[in-house]
Amino acid sequence: MTRTPSRPVAVAVTTAVLAAVALSATVLVPHLRPVATAQVAAQADPRVEQLLARMSLDDKVGQMTQVDRGALAAVSDLATYRIGSVLSGGGSAPTPNTAQSWADMYDDFQRTAMSTPLGIPLIYGVDAVHGHNNVRGATIFPHNIGLGATRDPELVRRIGAATAEEVAGTGIDWNFAPCLCVARDDRWGRTYESFGEVPEIPTAMTTYVDGLQGATLGGTSSSVLATAKHYIGDGGTTGGDDQGNTEIGEQELRAVHLPPFKAAVDRGVGSVMITYSSWNGVKAHGHRYLITDLLKTELGFTGFVVSDWAGIDQIDGAAGFTGAEVAAAVNAGIDMVMVPTDYRRFTSLLKAEVQAGRVTTARIDDANRRILTKKFALGLFERPLTDRSLTSTVGSAAHRDLARQAVRQSQVLLRNDGVLPLAKSGKYFVAGKSADNIGYQSGGWTISWQGGSGSTTPGTTILQGIRDLVGSGATVTHDRYGAGVDGSYTAAIAVVGETPYAEGEGDRPYGLGMDREDLETINRLRSAGIPVVVVLVSGRPMDVASQVGDWNALLASWLPGTEGRGVADVLFGAYNPTGKLPVTWMNSGSQQPINAGDGKAALYPLGHGLSYSPPTTTTSTTSTTAPPPAGCVATARLTGSWQGGFSAEVVVTNQGTTRMNGWTVTWTKPDGQTINSAWNGRLIQNGNSVSVEDVGWNGALAPGASGSFGYAASGREAIPQLTCLAR
Repeated sequence: MTRTPSRPVAVAVTTAVLAAVALSATVLVPHLRPVATAQVAAQADPRVEQLLARMSLDDKVGQMTQVDRGALAAVSDLATYRIGSVLSGGGSAPTPNTAQSWADMYDDFQRTAMSTPLGIPLIYGVDAVHGHNNVRGATIFPHNIGLGATRDPELVRRIGAATAEEVAGTGIDWNFAPCLCVARDDRWGRTYESFGEVPEIPTAMTTYVDGLQGATLGGTSSSVLATAKHYIGDGGTTGGDDQGNTEIGEQELRAVHLPPFKAAVDRGVGSVMITYSSWNGVKAHGHRYLITDLLKTELGFTGFVVSDWAGIDQIDGAAGFTGAEVAAAVNAGIDMVMVPTDYRRFTSLLKAEVQAGRVTTARIDDANRRILTKKFALGLFERPLTDRSLTSTVGSAAHRDLARQAVRQSQVLLRNDGVLPLAKSGKYFVAGKSADNIGYQSGGWTISWQGGSGSTTPGTTILQGIRDLVGSGATVTHDRYGAGVDGSYTAAIAVVGETPYAEGEGDRPYGLGMDREDLETINRLRSAGIPVVVVLVSGRPMDVASQVGDWNALLASWLPGTEGRGVADVLFGAYNPTGKLPVTWMNSGSQQPINAGDGKAALYPLGHGLSYSPPTTTTSTTSTTAPPPAGCVATARLTGSWQGGFSAEVVVTNQGTTRMNGWTVTWTKPDGQTINSAWNGRLIQNGNSVSVEDVGWNGALAPGASGSFGYAASGREAIPQLTCLAR
């Protein structure tokens, strides 16, 4: 979601197309194959049908309206206009910004909404995209790009469940997450919201939906409605332009950008949010083929579709929204409109469009049926107020421990000449603008929309994490700029990178180089003649190829959130780095866009990630095949375990002297074990025999290079003995 429009919207559609979008119920795009356009109704619920029969047009229009809390002229307007949903945009919070204040505010809004004759509860939405990040004191998890580096869907599910508890503990019912975009150009300011550049990674991470919603939506008081966003193709815009134009054919759209959304629909995601961007010149907010034909009819999505912040305003390319835009959006298949400010005008216009016959009563009923079905499923009619027993989970120790583990697993060691891991005894100099800054290490969408600097919310900075870890065993000196460093130090740690941003503000079309302060700080440390470890805090790869050869180690920390101790754990060897690049790391900014399989020579390929020592066969958690004279070797390790199941990662390494075109890994699973899912590989099972093939981008390996896949299983925890065949 976008908090506010960041700049004028470029008009990239023709007058003829604009007219078609604004005035008709369908968008005609000649190259698309025809499909059935019948709407897929939500599964019939007699309570919904009984309520619909009693609702007036005003009631139904109100249910389709979503308003930002700060835009309400009066709280009583929730009842007057029968408003169906309220949201908090980035930084839209009560005063004081505490979990208790959020719960009090929510309950006040809910009581007002239910004071109407029909007593329909509202549903409240927030962008809790890496924890309940609008709330001061909440646990802030790594942004999605870091979670993609973990390759651990079960960890992501657990993060979703923890986030749901904190969200529900403030009364909120609906989370605008997960973002399932496939980021294809690192210049895009939302790259950090993507789990990775190939569809297999975000597809695997749709386990976040399970974490938020639970086994059954509304099955527990911590169940929160999930949102798959932003549908569809926003990670593929030309030039990485936010809210831009994705200029690709339908085959590529389906192959690259659709799979994560299909997976989310298959998991029962309750809502889908539409992207601001266009597909070949037509804004998605008015695109009936994409919303009704593809999402609702072909994929069978039975939840409800919500627009992005003022997204319908952009359909005709002019500021503000018109009746024609309202009709175009609703007829395209949008069920709830994030207005988010002028709700009085919106409800008046939508009502007029229905009365004029430009929006049918059947379409209005379909939208209401979808919305009300989810409200009933969540139990809002029976349990409309905050479950205060969950409020204490906000920022709890258990959730912070989980976040610390996520930080550990997200770290990607890109370069190491042997300096890492650092000893817990010694004399260390820590520098860099991000070393002691919670705001910087958390990034955008933290307390405010664009993020901030300093102690924006309680947490542990990377510097404090280092000091806590080494204790009295080492001396730690800190200066942001590196002033005072000399040759007496064992090593220097430079924590540098990007300052916070969100969409629009984060676009960098003119390059991805590091700023002058960072480079000067690193050079000041190098001049002391001691080893220099660079910890890069960023939402995407940075253009470092011309400098990295002078550094002793480079650790990609992404945007780790509030638990900086997890970074220290990796630096000092308390956790052996396991993260793998979820994106291709450029050799030069001029290569953008660069992605696996495009033939461009990367500095570090997708899937790259070093460890401190090779896995061994002497423990119960690793196993390795004997390397053949030529070909590949596969190594498995546990990445997570829980009652009744576990997850594992398999790394395939080309140990031959020629390039591999692909690989197949086979093994025999023990009796009673069931492999439930796999990612980054094609899984085939026949009895106890298992084989996994590469998915293309992780199969073409140069000598010495590695690719990986993962799987989740139930039953007895066991690491298999593997056989790897190269192609």
